[in-house]
Amino acid sequence: MGVAGTLEYLSDVFSSSSNKKKKKKQLNTVSVKIRMDCDGCALKVNRALSRVKGAKSVELDMKQQKATVYGYIEAKDVMKAAQSTGKKVEPWPYVPYTMVAHPYVAGVYDKKAPPNFVRASDDPAVVTLTPVEEQYTLMFSDENPNACSIM
Repeated sequence: MGVAGTLEYLSDVFSSSSNKKKKKKQLNTVSVKIRMDCDGCALKVNRALSRVKGAKSVELDMKQQKATVYGYIEAKDVMKAAQSTGKKVEPWPYVPYTMVAHPYVAGVYDKKAPPNFVRASDDPAVVTLTPVEEQYTLMFSDENPNACSIM
């Protein structure tokens, strides 16, 4: 490697450090549970979440106490903006009850959950059926033409 090669290498090193490419954020949907009692609260939350850098749209559901933000955002930024309103905020904790094998188990069933929703769980005993439970479920299923017709 001669002088020309060394100069070329150094110019590449210095030019690449000045032209740092920013990492693009992914298009995300972030949902949070936030208490909104009136239109004023909803307006305050909407303004705060709309100001998050990269947010494309904000949807509020006062009945479910849910705010959903779409855009090139991160969950921590949305949580920080929602907490700036002074309201109690937590990530959206609910999933449809059909996604959980045992929706009435303690820790999953929540009286305050919106209709047809239960709390999300990482416990494999709650989320999936055991082979024996699955066999009994299929035995009495309406979709199974060979199922027991006692019911």
